[in-house]
Amino acid sequence: MAQKINEALEHIAAAEKCLKTGFLKWKPDYDSAASEYAKAAVAFKNAKQYDQAKDAYLREAESHQNNRAFFHAAKAYEQAGMMLKEMQKLPEAVQFIEKASMMFVESGTPDTAAMSLDRAGKLIENINLEKAVDLYQQAASVFENEERLRQSAELLGKVSRLLVRDRRLDEAAASLQKEKNMYKEIENYPTCFKKTIAQVLVHLHRNDYVAADKCVRESYSLPGFNGSEDCSALEQLLEGFDQQDQDQVSAICNSPLFKYMDNDYAKLSLSLRVPGGGTKKKSPESQQEAGEPVQSATVNEEDDEYSSGLC
Repeated sequence: MAQKINEALEHIAAAEKCLKTGFLKWKPDYDSAASEYAKAAVAFKNAKQYDQAKDAYLREAESHQNNRAFFHAAKAYEQAGMMLKEMQKLPEAVQFIEKASMMFVESGTPDTAAMSLDRAGKLIENINLEKAVDLYQQAASVFENEERLRQSAELLGKVSRLLVRDRRLDEAAASLQKEKNMYKEIENYPTCFKKTIAQVLVHLHRNDYVAADKCVRESYSLPGFNGSEDCSALEQLLEGFDQQDQDQVSAICNSPLFKYMDNDYAKLSLSLRVPGGGTKKKSPESQQEAGEPVQSATVNEEDDEYSSGLC
């Protein structure tokens, strides 16, 4: 370890020498300095001196910026973020990775920027869900601008799930619709079916039966949806919800089609409750068959104080 630290310090000294100017050297050698700082950072990292490695990467990034090598500067900022990750300083790590992503865009590599934002989202997801949503949305927008709809839709899928987890259901409904539209545009219809199921669950949890029903009706235009297992299950689910039949709703929500969805949607299905306490509406005929008393629609004259008229 001591050997690696000494090696790193030697590279730092060499880098500083590259930056010095004098009578015969009017301009700093930023390119050579950046190379030395990068070597120092690697040596510090191998010695598990992550704070010093982070500083070396930042000095490398500064040298690349001074040399207008923005792509390489972005990579150095990203590596500085990774050192902060090793130090469990995740919010600070994300800040550097976000800075790197902006520089990737500036250098003309938006795809790399989007992937950096995706990595940052994964880092912060478990401690700051709202920030992760923002990072994934940024990444999705970058891919969408590059007309890479499949990658954009996949990132929006992360956004939708996190919004559901955070119970931001109105935003989740909008995100799912955008996600579904992208899959429709690239003609991935089976995934559209699954997104329709997720939409219906979200809308029913929002107590918006009309919006849930509309999602299913709109999906009839998707090739293969009408008559599919997904369609049949959703029709039965909406019927049970409309009839306040908790048994029917629970049976559908406990079916493999719903139970093996992404975990956040599976939880929605298992916790779905119909309004009105789940008492199924029964017709007079079914009440008679069950031997239950049927309430007469006519009013007993003895109980009606107005039965003999107003006088």
